[in-house]
Amino acid sequence: MRSKVYCLDRLEAPDDEFHEAKKRILPEFDGELNYAQVDVRNTQNLDDVISKIAEKHQRVDGMIAAAGVQQVTPAVEYGIEDAMDMMNINYTGVFMSATAVARQMIKYKCRGSICLIASMSGVVANKGLLSPVYNSSKAAVIQLAKNLAMEWGRVQPSGTGGIRVNCLSPGHIVTPMVLENFKQVPGLQATWERENMLGRLATPDEFKSAGLFLLSNASSFMTGNNLVIDGGHTAW
Repeated sequence: MRSKVYCLDRLEAPDDEFHEAKKRILPEFDGELNYAQVDVRNTQNLDDVISKIAEKHQRVDGMIAAAGVQQVTPAVEYGIEDAMDMMNINYTGVFMSATAVARQMIKYKCRGSICLIASMSGVVANKGLLSPVYNSSKAAVIQLAKNLAMEWGRVQPSGTGGIRVNCLSPGHIVTPMVLENFKQVPGLQATWERENMLGRLATPDEFKSAGLFLLSNASSFMTGNNLVIDGGHTAW
């Protein structure tokens, strides 16, 4: 069966990398890649987009929820609006994404898999970076995965359930957001490179296989877990 993948993003139009992936997915993987704009803070829009995808295909098999923003600010300088804005995206937006997909999995009786992108920052405090709300929001996502896994995991007499929920927690990755952090905090890159066993930072492509693992039957007996991929940072 041909895989049909949807990329949901806040941008009005996808970036160049999406177009490159779309060009490759049919000839190389016999798949299909589609794009839709969503705002995870707008639950009605989120529900509408996901329900239309499910209705079109009469199923939803998996989702990777990767919403996240960061603010580098000392704790005593945070205002309530700053904290709420970050939590609305990093935690509530991820929560609402998961529930929107689970609702369709239950409706169409799909035994699917949901992967929430958390962070190593959910279990340790990042040295050299003052981001208490970001770190706390990622800890909340890890706890969320455990609770959703418990609630949706068992197959019910009605045929619903059987939904696995796990977290993927990357270590320090070189992304546009992290490059901004390096501009804000001199010496931060060297600190982070020194703090893991491999002595370097990750690139985004090093997490693709882990995401596929968590969505696929290769992880069929794994749920409520947090897969940490951090170059040995938290083991040091």
